[in-house]
Amino acid sequence: MKKILLYSVLVAGMLSSCDLDINDDPDYPMNDQVTADLIFPAAQTLVASHVGGEIFNNAGFFAQYFEQRPESQQYDALPTYAFTEASDIMSYSYSGLMAGAQKDLKDIIDKSENSADRYAATVLRAYVFQVMVDNFDQFPYTEALQGADNQNPKWDKGEDVYKGVLAEMDKAEQELNDATMDSEDLMFDGDVSQWKGFANALRLRMYLRLISGGVDAASYEAKVKELVENNSFFTGDVCFSGFADESNKRNPWYETNAMGLTGNHCAAYPLVEYLKATDDPRIAYGLSKATATNSYVGQLPGGKMNTRTAKGNSNLWMNKHVSGIDYTKAATMPVYYFTQSELQFLIAEVYLKYLNNDEQAEAAYEKGIDADFASRGVSRDAAFDSKIAWPTAGSLDEKMELIGKQKWVALFYRDHMEAWSELRRTDYPKYVTLTGDELEAIAKGGDAPANKYEAGDLIVPWQNDMINPVGDKVIKRIYYPLSARKYNSNTPQSPSLDSPVWWDKN
Repeated sequence: MKKILLYSVLVAGMLSSCDLDINDDPDYPMNDQVTADLIFPAAQTLVASHVGGEIFNNAGFFAQYFEQRPESQQYDALPTYAFTEASDIMSYSYSGLMAGAQKDLKDIIDKSENSADRYAATVLRAYVFQVMVDNFDQFPYTEALQGADNQNPKWDKGEDVYKGVLAEMDKAEQELNDATMDSEDLMFDGDVSQWKGFANALRLRMYLRLISGGVDAASYEAKVKELVENNSFFTGDVCFSGFADESNKRNPWYETNAMGLTGNHCAAYPLVEYLKATDDPRIAYGLSKATATNSYVGQLPGGKMNTRTAKGNSNLWMNKHVSGIDYTKAATMPVYYFTQSELQFLIAEVYLKYLNNDEQAEAAYEKGIDADFASRGVSRDAAFDSKIAWPTAGSLDEKMELIGKQKWVALFYRDHMEAWSELRRTDYPKYVTLTGDELEAIAKGGDAPANKYEAGDLIVPWQNDMINPVGDKVIKRIYYPLSARKYNSNTPQSPSLDSPVWWDKN
């Protein structure tokens, strides 16, 4: 109940702070007026509101879970990459997380005398920096949050931000004593062992990205092996929960997107096709059947805005012909920062690639699937199990692709940001490019070409603002926020959307 009440009290403050610069104080009574133990739950709430709102929504399109519903238009630009830095799709989260949550967390770290509070704040701070780096590549870190002392902080390289926050977590853990948390903790109810488990999972996630980025790979390979062998991770899921299906108390993405007459989201073709091909019972979780056919039908990526209309079939892109998103599942859904399912899939990867233990890799893979089914209250069945069985005699690539696709499914309606990051890091699911004629044939009810498309493959969007003149491209990053450009003269020029972040070397 305390989570719900705090969330509803802070909603107005969160919404009013969308123009904050990272060097400004947040527009609500924190800092000197409030003690550190009361700041922490407010910071946790702010993190949830942004990671579980705007960031969750954007990444849902980029991971090809969502498409824009045919008869709505709010997010037309996202699936087709038809936005520029001036579109400003991330300034709200950038300002809210930095001027709000990160400022609060820094206050706790600087001012609290409680080592457990400082440690929890350090771990959450590291998570927020990780998310922002994975969106933007570079990010203000070493000179950030200094207020009037430095109003133009430099943007650090992403790998340096990663190394910096990893070192911060190590130092905070070394300083831990037997103290219990003074702060109200809306994530783990003050359980420091869970914060340690979350920190270890963040280390695993970031170490794997450092390896992917070619940064001290041998050193970080040794670290991931040690982490997995020690197996000192969190139990359950790392999330912010306690939402209620009442005004201003619902999940932040639901509160923003589910209140209209039709909504803006429908299911994307790759997700629907893979769930159908694997007889996955989770298809009914978060998706609804197309009313015209009483079946699951995904819209092709970028298909709504395609200029090649379906030759007289004016109803092709009507809402009734595509599967919608079941918003009711999201009303009280927690905001997830690290699921048990993702953790187990990462452990499976480490056993497979670095510990050469196929048996343990398979066991972790199965745990990842089981954890996701349990979180949704869905039961596995024999038909599904036979389609996704571990290929004991398969190649490394075949096993990594299976892990990647099942991880992608498990992160749907859970952690879209991590889904987008993981598909960029691993290249699973992979992208394929289909011709206009092939896409049009699919749109009119035909099958995808078997020699070019396997269920679960992502598709280069049909209409795509990066196709001409540079070729078939997909989104790899977000433009730097316009608010950063406005307030910080050191903000770099934004690269193109298809320019990979530093760890995306595959």
